Amino acid sequence: MKTDFQAILQPARHRLQQRQLDLHTRWHISKSHTLPFAHRKNIARLALNPRGNLLLTVDLDGHAILTNVPRRIVLYHFSLRGEVNALVFAPDGRHFAVGVGRKIEVWKTPTTPDVADGDLEFAPFVRHRIFTGHHDTITTLEWSKDSRFLISASRDITTRIWSMEEEEGFRPTTLSAHKQAVVGAWFSADQETIYTVSKDGALFVWKYMLRFDAPEGADENDDKNLAWGIAERFYFHQNNAHITCASFHPETKLLVTGFSHGVFFIHELPDFSEIQSLNISQNDIDYVTINKTGEWLAFGASKLGQLLVWEWQSESYILKQQAHHDVMNTIAYSPDGQRIITAADDGKIKVWDVNSGFCVVTFTEHMGAVTACEFAKRGNVLFTSSLDGSVRAWDLIRYRNFRTFTAPSKIQFTSLAVDPSGEVICAGSLDSFDIHIWSVQTGQLLDRLTGHEGPVMTLAFSPDGSTLISGSWDRTVRVWSIFARSQTSEPLQLQSDVTALAVRPDSKQLAVTTLDGQLTFWSIADAQQQSGVDARRDVSGGRKMTDRRTAANVAGTKAFDTVRYSADGSCVLAGGKSKYICLYAVETGVLLKKYTVSINLSLDGTQEFLNSKLLTEAGPRGEIDEDGENSDLEDRRDHSLPGAQRGAGARRTRQAVRVPAVAFSPTGRAFCAASTEGLLIYSLDQTFAFDPFDLDIDVTPATTLATLAEKAYLKALVMAFRLNERNLIRRVYEGIPPGDIPLVAKSLPKVYLGRLVRFVALQADESPHLEFNLLWIEALLSAHGRWMKDQRGQLEAELRAVEKSVKRIQSELARLADENIYRIEYLLAQPVRKEQGGLELDFSVKEVEGGDEEMGEGDSGEDGEGEWLGFE
Repeated sequence: MKTDFQAILQPARHRLQQRQLDLHTRWHISKSHTLPFAHRKNIARLALNPRGNLLLTVDLDGHAILTNVPRRIVLYHFSLRGEVNALVFAPDGRHFAVGVGRKIEVWKTPTTPDVADGDLEFAPFVRHRIFTGHHDTITTLEWSKDSRFLISASRDITTRIWSMEEEEGFRPTTLSAHKQAVVGAWFSADQETIYTVSKDGALFVWKYMLRFDAPEGADENDDKNLAWGIAERFYFHQNNAHITCASFHPETKLLVTGFSHGVFFIHELPDFSEIQSLNISQNDIDYVTINKTGEWLAFGASKLGQLLVWEWQSESYILKQQAHHDVMNTIAYSPDGQRIITAADDGKIKVWDVNSGFCVVTFTEHMGAVTACEFAKRGNVLFTSSLDGSVRAWDLIRYRNFRTFTAPSKIQFTSLAVDPSGEVICAGSLDSFDIHIWSVQTGQLLDRLTGHEGPVMTLAFSPDGSTLISGSWDRTVRVWSIFARSQTSEPLQLQSDVTALAVRPDSKQLAVTTLDGQLTFWSIADAQQQSGVDARRDVSGGRKMTDRRTAANVAGTKAFDTVRYSADGSCVLAGGKSKYICLYAVETGVLLKKYTVSINLSLDGTQEFLNSKLLTEAGPRGEIDEDGENSDLEDRRDHSLPGAQRGAGARRTRQAVRVPAVAFSPTGRAFCAASTEGLLIYSLDQTFAFDPFDLDIDVTPATTLATLAEKAYLKALVMAFRLNERNLIRRVYEGIPPGDIPLVAKSLPKVYLGRLVRFVALQADESPHLEFNLLWIEALLSAHGRWMKDQRGQLEAELRAVEKSVKRIQSELARLADENIYRIEYLLAQPVRKEQGGLELDFSVKEVEGGDEEMGEGDSGEDGEGEWLGFE
C-alpha cells in the first residue's frame, strides 16, 4: 500500500517541482543588454515594431538605425534630415510615421533580410507619403487600430486626422479647441471617439455628430450635416503643474497622465473616473507608456535617470531603477565578481548585479560626494569615504550602515584603504594632510600618520597587509609600516603630483600615475624605480567645444586619474580625463589595447579635429543659450539656482567624457570602467548565446532517434531539446554511452545548458540510474563550472535542484550502508563451498595466515560451478 501511495504522489510532486523551477527561471531571466552599436549623438526617439523584432532609433540629428533585436545586429543606417519629435509603427507593422519638425513622413518598413546570405537592400527605406498642415512642432502621432488613419498633435494647439490612402468621402480634419499645446491624441477602440489632452490639463472628448450650424430636423445620416465636435470636457485641476506626458490604452480605456511635479494619474474613460494617483518623482515625468495587456505602466524621468514599471492593479513596482544623476567617482568589484559598487557626486552608493545589469540596492546616508569605496576581504562589508567628513561601513547582507568613522575635526576624506584582514581602515583627506587610522571593531581613531605636505589623494594596502602606501599632491609616495613598532615611512620622490597608485597582487611592485602623464613602476622592497611609460600621447584624445586647437595639441588632459593591476599582475589598466582606456604590459611597457569609451558628439572631448562651422562671432554654437527664445513661457523660465551644478541648480556647461575609475574583475575575465555615460563592462566571455540548430521540417522524433542510432549524440540531444518532448529527451539522454558523456557535456551549446542541468536534476529524483546521473552532473560541472558561476543569477534554481538531488542520493546511500553493514560483515565471514575433483573444499573468506583478506582460487566463478553469495 505504501508503494502504491508513493506512486500516486510521485507525478504530482514532480509537477510541483517543475512549476517551481519554471517560476524561479522566469524570475531570474530578467536581464538588461547593451546593443553593440552607438549613435553619434544622444538618442531622441525609439520605436519597436508590433512583432518585436525590429527596433528603430533616431538621434538628435535625425540619423536613424534599424536593428534586428533578437540577433542584436544593425540592419540599416538612414538619415531623416531633421529633428524627430515623434516616431511610431503602424499596428500592422507595414509602415512607420515620423514627425520631423512640422511635417509628417510615412515610410514603408524595410523587410527583415537574411544577413548571413548577404540579402541586404541598397535603399530599403521608401517614403510613402508626406503630410503638411501643422504650423508648429509635432508632439505626438497615433495610428488607428486598422492602420488606415493617423492622428497627429502639435504645439500649434491643433489635432489633425490623416488618411493613409485615399478614402471615399474623407478629407483631412482639424480639431482645434485647446488653449495650449496638445500633449496626446488617441482613437477609441471602436474609432468612433477621439480623446485629446493639452498641456494645461484639459481633456476633450470628440465625436462625429451634428454640426452646430445644422438646420433643425437635419438628417443625422447625411455626412453634410455631421462634423467632429466636442462632446465632453474634463479638467485635471493641478494648480501650477502641467501635463508633460500621456498615454491611452484603447482596450481597457485607461488614460495615464504624468505631471511636472512628479505625480501621475490613472483615469477610466469616457467617464473620467480617477482610479489611482501616485507621486513617484520630485521632477518631471517625461515619458509614459502602457504595455499591450494594460496591466503595467512604464515611466521615465530623464533628469534623475529614473525608470519605473508599475502594476496598477496590485499597486506594486515591477521594476524600479535609477542611475546616478551626477559624475561617478569610484567603482569596486566584489570578491566573487558578481557585484559592482559605484559611488558618485550625488552622495549615492549603488550595488549593481553583473549578470542582470540591474541596481540591487542604493545607499543614501552620505550627505556629500562619495570619493572612494573598497571591499573587505570576505566581501560582505563595504567601506566608503565622502566629502561630508565621514567614512562608513556597510553590511551587504542586511544592507545597512553599521559603523561610521569620523575625525576630531571636520575634514573632507578623498581616499580610502582597508587592511586585508578587515580590522583596520585608513583614510586621507583634502584639508588635513594626515592619514587617519580607525579600528573597525570599536570604531575608535587609533592614530594619525603625518609626513605629507599636500592632500593625500590615493591610499592602498599591500595584499599581504604588511605596508600602507599613500600618494599625495606633494609629489611623493610614502610606504608606511603601520603595524611595526616604529611607524616609519619611506618617501619615493616623483616629478609631479601623484594622481593614482596601485599595488601588484604579489605585493612586490607599485604602479604610480602622475599629473605630467607618466606611468612609473617601483619596487616596494628596494624603493627604486624599475621602469616607466610616457603615456601623454596615449591618454590624450578629444577636444572640448571651447578649444581652439585639435585634440593632439590640447593641454590639460594628458594624465591618468586611475590605474589598476590585473588579477595575475601582468597588465595594468589606466584611464583619465579622456575618452580612452589604456591597457599596458608591465614587463615591456607596451600599449596592448586602447579602448574608446564613447563617440557621442553630445559630450565634450569626443571630437578629434576642429570644425570651424561650429564657431560663430558669439562663440561656439553649442554654448549659445537658446532657451530664452522658446515660444512657451514655461520653457523660458529658469527655476534653478545660479551657478549651482548639483541639487536645485542646473548645469550650464556640457558634460565632458572622462574615466574617473577602472577595476578588474577578480576572475580576470572582465573589467569595468566608470565613465560619463555610465558603468561600462568589458568581458572576454560572449554573453549572447548563439544556437546553430534550427527547428525545421527535418527535426522530428523519428529523425532524432535515427541520429541517436548513428551515434551523433550531441546533435540528437540538441534536436530533442528543440522538440521539447520529455519522453524523447529522456530516451536520447539515456541512450548516450557513459564514456561519451564528458565530450557531449563539453560540446553542448550554452543556450541548452540550463535546461539540461534542470533535466538531470529531475532525472536524479526519478530514475534509478544513480551512477549515470552523477556522471552527467560531474561532466557538466567540470566543463562549464566557470560559466555557471558567472551566470549564477540565471541558474540559481537549477543548481539548487542539482544540489538537492546530490544530497538526497548521498543521504540514501549512507542510510542503506548503515542498515546493511552488519549483514555485509556476516556474509563476508561465511565460508564458500566448492566441489573440485569430487572433493568438497571449504575456503574461508578471511585467511588467518598473513592477516590479509584473500579470496580462494575457486571464487572467481570462471568455471561456472561455483555459487556467488549475494546480499541486500
